[in-house]
Amino acid sequence: MSARRLVPRGLRARLLVAFVLVAVLAAAAAAWSSARSASAALVATTQQRLAGTLTGQIAALAPQLTYPPTRDSLDRLRAALGANTLVTYGDLRSVAGADLATDSLRAAVRGEKRLVTQRLIAGETPWLLIGTPVMLTAPDGARAPSGIEVYSAHDLTGVEEQIDRLTRSAAITAALALPLAVLLALLAAGSVLRPVRKLRDTARRLAAGDLDARTPPRGADELADLTVTVNEMAESLQRMQADAKRFAADVSHELRTPLSTLTAVVEVMAATADTMEPDARESARLAITETHRLVRLVEDLMEVSRFDAGTARMRWEETDVAVAVRDCLRSRGWLEQVELLVPEEISLRLDRRRLDVVVANLVGNALRYGAPPVRVRISVLPDQVRVEVTDHGPGLPEHVLPKVFDRFYKADTARTRTPGSGLGLAIARENARLHGGDLTADNTVDGGARFELWLPRNLEDR
Repeated sequence: MSARRLVPRGLRARLLVAFVLVAVLAAAAAAWSSARSASAALVATTQQRLAGTLTGQIAALAPQLTYPPTRDSLDRLRAALGANTLVTYGDLRSVAGADLATDSLRAAVRGEKRLVTQRLIAGETPWLLIGTPVMLTAPDGARAPSGIEVYSAHDLTGVEEQIDRLTRSAAITAALALPLAVLLALLAAGSVLRPVRKLRDTARRLAAGDLDARTPPRGADELADLTVTVNEMAESLQRMQADAKRFAADVSHELRTPLSTLTAVVEVMAATADTMEPDARESARLAITETHRLVRLVEDLMEVSRFDAGTARMRWEETDVAVAVRDCLRSRGWLEQVELLVPEEISLRLDRRRLDVVVANLVGNALRYGAPPVRVRISVLPDQVRVEVTDHGPGLPEHVLPKVFDRFYKADTARTRTPGSGLGLAIARENARLHGGDLTADNTVDGGARFELWLPRNLEDR
């Protein structure tokens, strides 16, 4: 497994990991610091207690000593102070005393003439060594060293066990902080990511074409500023779209009158084209074709502007779908080219003219860009009626399918001079949706294109 796969990839996961790590490390550092402080305080307290006890004992026994002391005097002092004690006077030493004192400790006691402590490990046992000179008090109150030195060793095993318990407690405390850190991380991540998710959903709706999508800004942080910016962008796009729709509608409306005149002119030209010279006749026919194409484009733009403005009117009537589809093919001379598979009778309330527009567009595209046989099949489902148009051509490329219903989109850029405007399928889908249905596109198993018109059967109240 690579290192990159171990790194959290989602923002939520990264926030959780970062928060948990910070919380756990902070808890561990605090617990460890507390344990170290408590351990140091415990050692210092133990050291002060033992040193105080030893100096108190020596102060009580010092007046009973004879000076210069004998070995018996040193032995009695050692016996009174404890078994792990060594008493020296010059080269004279007490017997049976523990000799753990180091040279450095002895040098410090002799040189500084005061109590000195030292910690060491002997035989895996921790020891505290205390070395101190025995002081004599003169009648005038002056204190002077007597030459007697006491070295006492104290086992710190119990103290080390207490320190270990403190360390374990610190580790347990840090471990217990983990679930709390996870809970806090979830809450923190939720508070941070909730507005991010809302902004993401808004962005998706905008990308899907819903320019009314907005996210209410909350707070006064950078995320709120980003939300305001996205809302302003959406409003700007909405204004631009409205201006573009209004422009297209205005242009189409203004073109209707001159186009009507131009249409009348080309009809006259068409009637007299056969009497023209060959070059003039060819130019006239080209002008007639392009004029008809321009008229259809303006009509399509007018229809699109009505969809955008919400002013498209439906003329509902009880219609036999099979008869309507057959009449659409007959009126265009396509009955011999299209295989029609329909049941006996399918009655729906719909706008027959708009159904004719949809079927004519789908079948016309199949005949123009597909390959025979072209088939129209009508199926009755419990809640819907499906009108399926298929061909046996090369089908629709994968990159075309998501865009096939976009306005002015043409899959083949070489077909810029074809009669189509690139609005036919967009208008067909809008007509399907005006009926409460939809229009979908994909490819058949054999590779041909397939368009399916879905019409609901619950429109009796229209």
